Amino acid sequence: MTAFNLFPAIDIRNGKCVRLQQGDYNRETIYGDNPARIAAGFVEDGATWVHVVDLDGARDKHPVNAEAIFRIVEKTNARVQVGGGIRTERDVEYYLSRGVDRVILGSVAVQNPDFTAKMLASYPGRIVIGLDARNGMVAVNGWLESSDVQAEVLAAEMVAAGADTFIFTDIEKDGMLAGPNVEASAALAKASGANVIASGGVSGLDDVRTLVRYRETGVSGVIVGKALYTDALDLSEALKEVK
Repeated sequence: MTAFNLFPAIDIRNGKCVRLQQGDYNRETIYGDNPARIAAGFVEDGATWVHVVDLDGARDKHPVNAEAIFRIVEKTNARVQVGGGIRTERDVEYYLSRGVDRVILGSVAVQNPDFTAKMLASYPGRIVIGLDARNGMVAVNGWLESSDVQAEVLAAEMVAAGADTFIFTDIEKDGMLAGPNVEASAALAKASGANVIASGGVSGLDDVRTLVRYRETGVSGVIVGKALYTDALDLSEALKEVK
């Protein structure tokens, strides 16, 4: 049976922990100015992974909040996966050499598939492909632009290049607490044959339970953000559910 992990999310903008609605930088809520302290709280509740996104990096196309991310690595014993603005091998190596477990390649997977294939070959098991989709089409550059690439088509290309894990985000669901796009996550896992971590829209424990039921299809995890910050979901309770 596919292992299933729950990833509490920390999105960093201007060094602070924030959440956006549907990726809109103008709809931001600040939840704390110390991301490492927030991550430590997640670990105290039992989390073994933390999912971190450099929002400034995603928009500016290079790492911006790396030092805040490295403090999370240093202050917790969690495994950390990082996305946002990672566009070069130097960026990849920068994070992996400083204790980050996995890096997420998103926009660059669309815009430079040859580079992405090279990273998958050079760092096996440490590259995750982020597929952020709006109406089935992959969005890029901090979700500010839509591409003409279908998520399932890109996934097939990346699997052929060696990808084994995807993070699938339905942008329309993100930050809305309206439930994740379970069907699309499961369909992507089935079509690609890879592990798919669902992201966006988790509103409570029932959504986590629903996703866990799809692990036989390859849904291997869920990223939870706003539901944790608004206390709609108790992290320790949810972690017991997935175990």
